[in-house]
Amino acid sequence: MQQILFFLIRNKNFLLSLFLFLISFALTIQSHSFHKNKFINSANFFSGGIYSFKNNVNNYFNLKEENDLLLEENARLRMQLDSFDEFSTIDNTDSTFTHSKFQFETARVINNTYSKSKNILTIDKGSQMNIALDMGVISSKGLIGIIKNTSAKYATVQSILNINSQINAKLKNSNHFGSLIWNTEDPNIVQLIEIPRLAPIIVGDTIITGGKSTIFPEGVLVGTIQSSLLNKDKNSYTLNIKLFNDMTSLKHVYIINNKDTEEIKKLEKESDDAE
Repeated sequence: MQQILFFLIRNKNFLLSLFLFLISFALTIQSHSFHKNKFINSANFFSGGIYSFKNNVNNYFNLKEENDLLLEENARLRMQLDSFDEFSTIDNTDSTFTHSKFQFETARVINNTYSKSKNILTIDKGSQMNIALDMGVISSKGLIGIIKNTSAKYATVQSILNINSQINAKLKNSNHFGSLIWNTEDPNIVQLIEIPRLAPIIVGDTIITGGKSTIFPEGVLVGTIQSSLLNKDKNSYTLNIKLFNDMTSLKHVYIINNKDTEEIKKLEKESDDAE
């Protein structure tokens, strides 16, 4: 103990300077958005490298599980193609249907939190691969979240298990819309709020994205209705939704790029400015 005290006394000037530097550095980042964004991007770069190394080791020991997931997804895609072929021919296929405005980029999840109130994921693709803020992220089983920050090689995703997350979704069978949120109680259950009382609520029915934004296309799987609660206003329901995804065990994801996003935002801005 005495040696520690002597060390502190001998180096008091240096330690004081270091302490003041750290305080000024933190205040600079906190008060200037440009510096704050640069710091976050740098942190993403370094932490992403560490997570990537750890994930590579884990992936080596999980190759069988990964292959099973790929086989499952290939089988589902094959069924969708067969269903499409059954109702269409080369002669009458609408070219606007086959040329989707949505592009998909694959990525790996290298870090994932699910026990906090504001959970995020880290993926191994960043701005070098044209990954940008507010792009949607899904898996072969359904909805995951939205891109929050990017560095050159990595990006963080605001999970649907995040109190700041609010995504448009609807009942597949009736087209009644609501907002998807999370009450932090269970990583397997999210809530769909503001569903009209007139909507036919059936336990087990499927919930999908509503397509009322530029982030997600309509029809991305979310989960199934587990239970419902009539709100105090007696005019709407809050539904508990059992997710198709196991949010505690995510490996591969797809990042969605809506090629028409900028055009839509520009048009909406011009309309707002005209009012």
